Amino acid sequence: MGWTGKIIGGLVGALAGPVGAVIGALIGHSHDLAEEERGGGADPRAVGAILFDTAFAVMGYLAKADGRVSASEIDAARGIMRELHLGEADVRRAIAAFTRGKQSNYPIEAELARLVRLCGPRHDLLRLFLEIQVRAALAGNDLEGPVRSLLGGVAGRLGFGAVEVAQLEGVLRLQQGRGWSAPPPAPGARLASAYEVLAVPATSSDAEVKKAYRRQMSENHPDKLVARGLPESMQDLAKEKTQRIREAYEVICADRGLR
Repeated sequence: MGWTGKIIGGLVGALAGPVGAVIGALIGHSHDLAEEERGGGADPRAVGAILFDTAFAVMGYLAKADGRVSASEIDAARGIMRELHLGEADVRRAIAAFTRGKQSNYPIEAELARLVRLCGPRHDLLRLFLEIQVRAALAGNDLEGPVRSLLGGVAGRLGFGAVEVAQLEGVLRLQQGRGWSAPPPAPGARLASAYEVLAVPATSSDAEVKKAYRRQMSENHPDKLVARGLPESMQDLAKEKTQRIREAYEVICADRGLR
């Protein structure tokens, strides 16, 4: 079942396994858009619908950065769809959005401005949106060529700086194909990445580390994100992020001898 039906019926979810079930009924989506135009942009249903469509459209926009979309970039988008366990209808919707984003006249600035307006102060949703784009870009072409600068532009429109993008890239690169249990690519890389996940410097006190951990777990709790508009199809992704936060904290605790 697509998440649009669930959204219309009561909205559940939060980044299910990197991007779960999606909108199944165009009528429901049209209703969400109409609500947005009437000033109901804060409605979680509208946020979920736009978040899903814009995520795949921007993915297509970035894939076309060098003028063509490669097979690996298409595979990367398909990989995101598989991670979200999308049904056939949802896959068709995602593909349609991806194709729309590839067009030369795709209104990237207007679309991102609308997303930011809908999400409002819910930067946690925008951060997850950005993570999806970095994941896809890394898998598609390893952020080579013009895609890196375009991704930086997207991040900037969402309210994130180059440092935040670099930290996210570093964390995802460390995890790609290796996982937390694998040996780090360089001495101290795993520990450094753990501090980046908690968004605190290595010089932080034990109390500051614990406070950052609790804050990150609270802000990224799947149920809380769903209530704020995260599509149910993305619930697993939210769960993965909280697992990453938990594991990062464990890495730091082990290094410091904390319990």
